[in-house]
Amino acid sequence: MGDRRTRVRIVGPDDGETLREPDGTHDRFLIPSDASGGGFALVEHLLAAHRLAAPLHRHSGEDEYTYVLEGRVGALLGEEEVVVRAGELVFKPRRQWHTFWNAGNEPARMLEIISPGGFEQAFRDIAAIDGEPEPEAMAEIAARYGVEVDFERTMPLVEKHGLSF
Repeated sequence: MGDRRTRVRIVGPDDGETLREPDGTHDRFLIPSDASGGGFALVEHLLAAHRLAAPLHRHSGEDEYTYVLEGRVGALLGEEEVVVRAGELVFKPRRQWHTFWNAGNEPARMLEIISPGGFEQAFRDIAAIDGEPEPEAMAEIAARYGVEVDFERTMPLVEKHGLSF
């Protein structure tokens, strides 16, 4: 049978666990960290038009790489705001304040590499909350994974770009 990490593995367009939201936003887990020995996780994000993915936050232990497959993705990286288009990658290093959102009128689809893996479990934890998660609950979940959140600095960004969150 062999080690799970060394077997040939093909992930198709309908494979992987998917967490869906009513507006069409979803997270699809293509390679969970346990399948990579903890080295990384690969998650597909689909964001509805003008949707914020997460509050402004910074990781203490993970780097994130976002490769845009479709649409336009806005990102705040430290104090710099950028727009990333299909075929482009944005690097969000650990300890850098960041967030990202769909900057277009159509859905945006991207691949997110989280290295090392493990933080992707926070997406599941947040999705398990009944109803809309309160900021305090999101902050508590983030803290479990060594992530700080800043809702106060998030709200002006939501207003500036007309984002839903």
